[in-house]
Amino acid sequence: MEMTVGVQLEYGLAGTSDILLQIEAAADAPGQRVLQEKIEMPAGEHTGRIPGEDGLGTRVWLRSGGPLTVSYQARVAVDRPCPDFAGMAAVPPHQLGAEPTRYLLPSRFCPSDRFQSFVAHEFPGLGGGALVQASLDWIAGHLSYVPGSSGPSTGADQTFLDREGICRDYAHLLVSFLRAGGVPARVASVFGLGVTPQDFHAVVEVWLDGVWHLADPTGMSSADRMAVIGVGRDAADIAFLTCFGRADLLRQVVEVHEA
Repeated sequence: MEMTVGVQLEYGLAGTSDILLQIEAAADAPGQRVLQEKIEMPAGEHTGRIPGEDGLGTRVWLRSGGPLTVSYQARVAVDRPCPDFAGMAAVPPHQLGAEPTRYLLPSRFCPSDRFQSFVAHEFPGLGGGALVQASLDWIAGHLSYVPGSSGPSTGADQTFLDREGICRDYAHLLVSFLRAGGVPARVASVFGLGVTPQDFHAVVEVWLDGVWHLADPTGMSSADRMAVIGVGRDAADIAFLTCFGRADLLRQVVEVHEA
């Protein structure tokens, strides 16, 4: 399956600022190939590229003092099956390597230690893929997708109480459940077909059978219809734009279509 991606960002800057962008489909993500891409952004005082979290994807450092206008277009081929979580066995935490071990620990928006009692009571005896599927089913049955219902500081604990949120809230809650149950999980930023309203979409990657598997707790997209941009502990690590200064949004458009 191939998809086309288009992104337009326009921000007003209060002064010269350092800006970290992460908006390009990851050329090194398993199950996808970037066939064509083009990014346009202001030259500014400095432009530099660095690897994303865990070496996956690319971040771009900019130092700019004028209006920030960024354009990105890409064509991406996705050859990734949808995982069948139910049959995937659990891996004891003490047998995990360094990379997945990091994603068992609580983080800013995923306070998984607060969910240990709930997970043990709600999903008794479940682990591995069975816990992943049960958690996906619980979230589908208990959360409502409500644009504007949360903010940039909302964590999984608040989402659990409110029982509503947007894609990042769904992702944070699933990650928290899984980490509490001993399954490594991280948040991924993706371009996803079927996402409404279209945006940089937050989903989850889970570590089972020695590899990472994508899951969309909102149910809007699926592993075979996503192009990964970057990954991290939670939404703070996958932000498409981080400005060290004041930035006012003027225009933002994300378009994803099947080619």
